[in-house]
Amino acid sequence: MIRARVVVASNRAAAGVYADTSGPRLVAGLRELGCQVDEPVVVPDGEPVASALRQALADGVDVVLTSGGTGVTPTDRTPEMTRAVLDYEIPGIAEAIRAHSRASVPTAALSRGLAGVAGRMLVVNLPGSTGGAKDGLAVLGPILAHTVDQLRGGDHPQPG
Repeated sequence: MIRARVVVASNRAAAGVYADTSGPRLVAGLRELGCQVDEPVVVPDGEPVASALRQALADGVDVVLTSGGTGVTPTDRTPEMTRAVLDYEIPGIAEAIRAHSRASVPTAALSRGLAGVAGRMLVVNLPGSTGGAKDGLAVLGPILAHTVDQLRGGDHPQPG
């Protein structure tokens, strides 16, 4: 069973100004993929994102999908917070998500979202919209189980 977590980076949703819609969409999609996942964790943009990622790592989560904070506005800091937690990046995942979305949403090219690994945990930044959630799940669906298997050691015995 893949343990997943959704972290929503939104100043307004965290303050209760409006209800987030992308997080529940991601939770539902991850459950459809067979993941065990609780309700989304909603935090303000910035350092709270890094804290939520570090907490997920400490909790032994396999996959974290973030939603929001990937654009070019002054408060969009999710990629920077994610990079601070990652051990290494997997650029192909982020590139595939942007390419998939760009066909219908030209501004998807503005997403600065990252994908990478912290410890043995996959982290993928997605745009903070239901469309971004849908597109991210479409790209991740076929590769998620294999990626987690490989991060757990897969068919590569660990030395020693």
